[in-house]
Amino acid sequence: MGRTNPVAAVKDAALAALVAFGLFAMMVGLRTEIGPEGALVLRQRWGDVAILCGLVFLGRLLLTLWLGRRRVAASTKPGRWTARLQQAGRLFAPAMLAVALTLPVLSGGDRYILDLGILVLTYVMLGWGLNIVVGLAGLLDLGYVAFYGIGAYSYALLATEFGLSFWLCLPLAGILAAFWGVLLGFPVLRLRGDYLAIVTLAFGEIIRVVLLNWVSLTGGPNGIAGIPRPSFFGLPFSAAGGEGSFAGFFGLEPSPSHRVIFLYYLILGLALLTNWVTIRLRRQPLGRAWEALREDEIACRALGINVTVTKLSAFAIGAMFGGFAGAFFATRQAFVSPESFTFIESAIILAIVVLGGLGSQVGVAVAALVMIGGFEVFRDLGDYRMLVFGGAMVVIMVLRPRGLVGTRTPSIALGEKRAISGELVGEGHG
Repeated sequence: MGRTNPVAAVKDAALAALVAFGLFAMMVGLRTEIGPEGALVLRQRWGDVAILCGLVFLGRLLLTLWLGRRRVAASTKPGRWTARLQQAGRLFAPAMLAVALTLPVLSGGDRYILDLGILVLTYVMLGWGLNIVVGLAGLLDLGYVAFYGIGAYSYALLATEFGLSFWLCLPLAGILAAFWGVLLGFPVLRLRGDYLAIVTLAFGEIIRVVLLNWVSLTGGPNGIAGIPRPSFFGLPFSAAGGEGSFAGFFGLEPSPSHRVIFLYYLILGLALLTNWVTIRLRRQPLGRAWEALREDEIACRALGINVTVTKLSAFAIGAMFGGFAGAFFATRQAFVSPESFTFIESAIILAIVVLGGLGSQVGVAVAALVMIGGFEVFRDLGDYRMLVFGGAMVVIMVLRPRGLVGTRTPSIALGEKRAISGELVGEGHG
């Protein structure tokens, strides 16, 4: 395989710049603003368009030339990057866990950092839950946010209407979400690929519309407010302190950070529980059946595996963890509404799973940190925030088409386990 032709690379980059001009001409080049007298004024920003098109041209040119050299290197040294990534992964995962466990200490109790950590861990848990369905079982689910919303509303209704505690509502919310996961699984047993994606997308929208219109139960667009906060085994987190509170029982000075730190470690524990259960199930016959289903459903049937039970179990267990995350979201916010469970949330969670690497637990955690934390890094960019963020995602998928962690460790191996390339496993399209 030879190197890329420079002339062809320049033509390809020019075509990409032309396409970029067609996209940016109306989106960036022309902008309406309110003038001094209240009238709309059309502002032209062709200089910005020229800069963006130039960046697209240069980026496409460098990318084409680099990919050509990468193909040559891959043909001569196929296993070099796989070995390096395997060695890095062995050290990176424990380092991430150590940072997560000590984050409240490292941050000095900074409320902003702790809130961001809680948000990232919530999406890590959601990504690991969806990874069971998409990464292990190979079932493309675009409506995963529905189970997230079911868990949140289940907890909200049980806590406000029946006065149940968080520790009792949490498993009930997961069970209810798993029940709806089974209900979704039955209609899609014979569907695969794009058809499966369309049905799951419709299911997510149906749940959102029901939450929006069933006013007598869900409060409609107003949502449910006044959701009770979790307590530390019956000790409430009171800013005033006193007897019977968390600070009073342990003799600490009352502080609002106590509740935030408790919520952080709570979602960290739930996320680690999700990871542990997923890893354990992957090594069991059920987990191996999921992976067999992902690779080839026909061969899976030929081996005598019950495909119906395998699919339903994947939907149910993945939905259960989504319900747990939804219950935590409800108690953390003390308010839920249908606006929090739109399709964009499903897209973000699926993007985390795909960018991290289908079936990779460490990759999902890294992708959640990059995507959710990346929003905060790009927050000061204003109008260009989504543009830069989308471009970063495109670059990641071009450079790492199999995700940030593209290697896999076999669930069962004879002798020593060796990481294999992600190119040897299914894409997860159902």
